[in-house]
Amino acid sequence: MRRMPVKTMFLLVEAAAAVSMLALTFFLSAVTGRVLLAGALLTVCALGWLFLLTLFFAKRLSQFTSGLCQTMDNMISGGEEPARAEDRETIFARISYRLSRLYGILQENRRRVDEERRELQTLVSDISHQVKTPVANLKMVTDTLLAKPVTEQERRDFLQGIRSQTDKLEFLVQSMGKASRLETGAITLEKKDVPLLDTLAQAMSGIVYGAEQKGISVEVQCPDGLRVSHDSKWTAEALFNLLDNAVKYTPAGGKISVSVEQREMHVKLDVTDTGKGIPESRQAAIFRRFYREEEVHDQPGVGIGLYLAREIVTRQGGYIKVASEVGRGSTFSVFLPRR
Repeated sequence: MRRMPVKTMFLLVEAAAAVSMLALTFFLSAVTGRVLLAGALLTVCALGWLFLLTLFFAKRLSQFTSGLCQTMDNMISGGEEPARAEDRETIFARISYRLSRLYGILQENRRRVDEERRELQTLVSDISHQVKTPVANLKMVTDTLLAKPVTEQERRDFLQGIRSQTDKLEFLVQSMGKASRLETGAITLEKKDVPLLDTLAQAMSGIVYGAEQKGISVEVQCPDGLRVSHDSKWTAEALFNLLDNAVKYTPAGGKISVSVEQREMHVKLDVTDTGKGIPESRQAAIFRRFYREEEVHDQPGVGIGLYLAREIVTRQGGYIKVASEVGRGSTFSVFLPRR
C-alpha cells in the first residue's frame, strides 16, 4: 500500500484542524456566547491536533530511520540498490536520491578494488613465473659446481650460464621498475619540441651490435629538420623496445626499415621487419605485460618491452598499431601528436 507523503499529510492535518476549530468557534459563539470558554476549548483542540501530528511525524521518522539503517546495511554488504522515492520534492526523497548516488560510488569503488586485486594477483603470478626459471637454473648450476670437480672449460661454461641468468633477472628488475614508476606516476613525461631524428638515433644505438651479429640490414628514413613535441628519453626507450623485438625475431640476413611520415595531427613512425610475423589472433595480446608466444621462449626477454612501449606512447597522447602476417614480417606504427 502506498504511503501518503509527509507534506500532503501535514496539509491535510492543518486543514482538518482549521475546519474543526472554525466550526467549534461558531458553535460556541452561537450557543454560549462565552469568549473564555471558546478560547479554552480552541486551545485544547489545537493541542489535540498537534499531539496527533507529533505522533504521525514520530511514526514516519521511526519508519524512515529503520529504512535508512536497513539501506545502509545493504550498501555496506554490497546488497541491492536502495529504492528511490517517487516524490522528489520531499526531504526523504532527496536523501534517498543521494543514498542511491552513494551506493553507485561504493559499487564502483568495490569493482575497482576487485579489479586491482585481480591485477595484483596476476602480476605476482607473472613475476613468480618469470623468476622461477632463472632461479632454478642458477641453483642447478651452483649445485653442479659444488657436487663434483669440473674442468676449466666446464667451469667457464657454467659461469657463463650464471652470468646469463643473472642478466635476465637484472633485466626483469629494471623493466619492472620502469613499468612501476610509469604506472604510479613517479615519473612524469616531459614533452619538449626536439628533433625526432635525435631520439631515433638514440634508440638505434642500442640495436646496432645485435643487428650486425645477425647480418640484418637497417634502413632509416627520417627528415633531418622534423621536430616533434615528445619526451626524448622515454620515447627513445619505447622505440628501442620495438627495434629490439624486430632484431630478436628477424632471421639472419633479414631487413629492418624505419620510416617517418608527417601528417596533419600526428607523426607516424613505422618499424618494419622481415621476421616471423604475428598471427592476427595474438596481435591484441602482445602488448600485455609478460606476454610471450610459446614458440619464442628460447629468445631472450621477459615480455615487457611492448607493454612499456605502449605505456610510454599512450601517456604522451599517442598510440601504437601493429600490422603483421605470419612468415612475412610485422610493422609497428607509432603515432605521436605533433603538439
